[in-house]
Amino acid sequence: MQVMENFNHPCGKCAFYGESVWQPVADGAVSVLTRSFVRKDLEVGQVLFDQGSTNRGVFCVSRGLIALRTHHADGSSTLMRLAYPGEIIGLRAFLRDGAHQTEARALLGSRVCTVARRDANHIVQGNPAVLTRLALRCVEEVDTNHERIIGAATTSNKQRLTGLLLRLMENHGERIGGQLRMQLPLSRRDLADLLGVQPETLSRLVGRLKKEGFFSFAGREVGIPAQSLSAGVRS
Repeated sequence: MQVMENFNHPCGKCAFYGESVWQPVADGAVSVLTRSFVRKDLEVGQVLFDQGSTNRGVFCVSRGLIALRTHHADGSSTLMRLAYPGEIIGLRAFLRDGAHQTEARALLGSRVCTVARRDANHIVQGNPAVLTRLALRCVEEVDTNHERIIGAATTSNKQRLTGLLLRLMENHGERIGGQLRMQLPLSRRDLADLLGVQPETLSRLVGRLKKEGFFSFAGREVGIPAQSLSAGVRS
């Protein structure tokens, strides 16, 4: 149960309050945080920020799914990673006061909470605990990228695809009868980018998973037995 003093904090009623980078903000600084705190709902396909755009603040995903994508000079693009609820995005651009190196676009209906740059800087300068939490988020992102590199060298493509599909199912699946189902929120090309494989390799992997019978595939709809996954799935 949340204590009463958390209710005046703009993150106080959030499910991710305990881990929020802004949780240490208290007393008079709460009013500074509140005056520039904005919750924005994004429709499917809506862009939060463009690659190369100036950073406007610190963004926290509170609902949905955000794709972070790099666009190349030849017109192609690469999906770098997915941002799930509770994650901070655009942090490197904020800390170095530079432009975003990726585009952030909603893959599902999403909600993002933003603290404007000027007030975020003011709070960080006066609260070392907030700066520590921001730094830890950067370290976590580096660690995640390191784990992906290690995983690509030590784990089979099929295992990594299975893990990715299960995480997406946990966050976005629905229980329908004896199955958990979801509409895959990204294309197979994007899945291939995340795994670091060619699209034709991904097609073979999907075929193997389908043949083994645990996953079912029909276009973008993916299904698994309901008893295999329960946490975080809507019923």
